[in-house]
Amino acid sequence: MSQAKNGDTVKVHFTGRLEDGEVFSNSKDDEAFECILGSGELIPGFEKGIIGMEVGDTKTIAVPPEEAFGQRHQELLFHIKKSDFPIPPVIGQQLQIRRRGGDLIKVTVAEADEDTVTLDANHPLAGKTLVFEVELVEIA
Repeated sequence: MSQAKNGDTVKVHFTGRLEDGEVFSNSKDDEAFECILGSGELIPGFEKGIIGMEVGDTKTIAVPPEEAFGQRHQELLFHIKKSDFPIPPVIGQQLQIRRRGGDLIKVTVAEADEDTVTLDANHPLAGKTLVFEVELVEIA
């Protein structure tokens, strides 16, 4: 059998969990996830874990933050006066805001008190080790 390598189009089923077991993504109920290895479509640690697998193989891949969504960065927390916030803030709410340069960025409402709303532009999975249960379904 052939092993998955860079340049191959592969299909995988996976369940992604945090270290505490909380599931954040699951392809088991849908069609297998298809991607091209080495194309940059995947987080690096997930992709590295698939390389070398054969069709039918299953594997647990632990991906540290550096090979996933990176570490959390304090400079990606923005504090806004609540009076300047255009809608009532809801903790966990995801929004898109326009930066001064005109770029749109995704943020999550992290905190809100009487005076201030804190927006977090870190990826929600930044700073976390991700654990994937993977089954290689097909190599095209």
